[in-house]
Amino acid sequence: MHSTMKSMLRDHPADALAFGAPGRPWMDYGGLRRLSEEVADALHAMGIGAGDRVAIVLPNGPEMAAAFVTIAQVATTAPLNPAYREEEYDFYLSDLNAKALVVTEDDDGPAVAAATKAGMSLIRLSVPEGAAAGYFTLQSEASGGAKTQAPEAEDVALILHTSGTTSRPKIVPLSQANVAASAQHVQASLALSPADRCLNVMPLFHIHGLIAAVTASLAAGASVWCAPGFDALRFFGWMKDAQPTWYTAVPTMHQAILTRAGRNAEVIAQGRLRFLRSSSASLPAQVMRALEETFGAPVIEGYGMTEAAHQMASNPLGAGRQKPGSVGVPAGPMVRIAHEAEDHLMEGTGEVVISGPNVTPGYEGNAEANAKSFFEAEGHRWFRTGDQGAFDTEGYLHLTGRLKEIINRGGEKISPLEVDGVLMDHPAVAQVVTFALPHPKLGEEVAAAVVLREGQEASAQDIRDFAATRMADFKVPRRVIVMEEIPKGATGKMQRIGLAEKLGLVEGA
Repeated sequence: MHSTMKSMLRDHPADALAFGAPGRPWMDYGGLRRLSEEVADALHAMGIGAGDRVAIVLPNGPEMAAAFVTIAQVATTAPLNPAYREEEYDFYLSDLNAKALVVTEDDDGPAVAAATKAGMSLIRLSVPEGAAAGYFTLQSEASGGAKTQAPEAEDVALILHTSGTTSRPKIVPLSQANVAASAQHVQASLALSPADRCLNVMPLFHIHGLIAAVTASLAAGASVWCAPGFDALRFFGWMKDAQPTWYTAVPTMHQAILTRAGRNAEVIAQGRLRFLRSSSASLPAQVMRALEETFGAPVIEGYGMTEAAHQMASNPLGAGRQKPGSVGVPAGPMVRIAHEAEDHLMEGTGEVVISGPNVTPGYEGNAEANAKSFFEAEGHRWFRTGDQGAFDTEGYLHLTGRLKEIINRGGEKISPLEVDGVLMDHPAVAQVVTFALPHPKLGEEVAAAVVLREGQEASAQDIRDFAATRMADFKVPRRVIVMEEIPKGATGKMQRIGLAEKLGLVEGA
């Protein structure tokens, strides 16, 4: 088993294709290894080495993929969502204690403003005219000595935030060994080989795209064709150009692709898809069946989360081995069921727990969260996923719901307390409770009930507009209900769970 990002790329033939993109020549593995050396030299000259944290804010595409893969061989990467507002970058960059920020050469947006304010080094990424997909150069005014030895297996390769049930997102460090193990788990469960090609439409600041699409492909010596994000209108044109053997996406993307499949039957017929993969939110069984019928290929639903460096379970490959409505069988770590309140394993329905080489060693600087999330039993250290589920008689895992109150909007996890905190800053708002509103395509949408301060006025649209200036669009409540009083539970607490039903916002409720 390869235990670091660097060792994963060592053995592939130099002329094998690695990264492709629309209208760009291919980068091969020889080119990727040369780029890795150039990036290491450039970062070391800037005073960045093992253990230093480098935030990355780049648009989706081959440079973002290559930047993650090459910088992670030198330092700790911290990819951030390019859609964040300046306030959000202020928080994340300081919380991460990042040493430098990588942006495109012409970026003068909110990430640059936040980094400049914080006195961080800016590293500008440039793509020379006619360069192979993923090739770039780095420039910075920063200089200094740095540790030049490559990171070890236990050094942190990737650091991401996860929304918790507290308003402050938790920091999830993933070691070189965690990332390498997870990439190899995905590679094994999908039987990826050098003949495979992934069409990547997933955002590359997210664990799903970084590990399942990019790193697992590279672990297999396969190729990745990087689209500039997801666009249902352009998907089949990309499919025709890239000739992928698979793609991975969240259910909402699959649904958007399905709506355009009828008029693209010829592209599908001429394609060479071996399978399709879905992860990050549960795939409705009807959608899985429709995809299989449309593409004539199995749909592999996976179950992943940031703390597991993505994959925990996966539907098996092979005709008829997928079970709609199930996230499959353990695919990498050990997956068991634990008592939801007591620290022991059990049969039946309970909290899904995992243990394995891909699981984070623990949240950073958060002893309380670690005490709640990890426990020892039967000779292993188990991580509590916060999901409830049970295994069927064939060993397939079925999730029955989330124990936490996180809103899962098409795979984007949103902390209700974070949204509460922003809405409470509105001068007219006295009380707020953010909750999940069932949505036919996204699974859940963000909604909020608010009580206004006495004598104050604000419309639902005013409150939404206010929120939109303070946080990324996907977190902004789509529905704001202004109320006289928010219903409370027996203990006087405002209850998020079931609030949509209580307020009569759910059909049939």
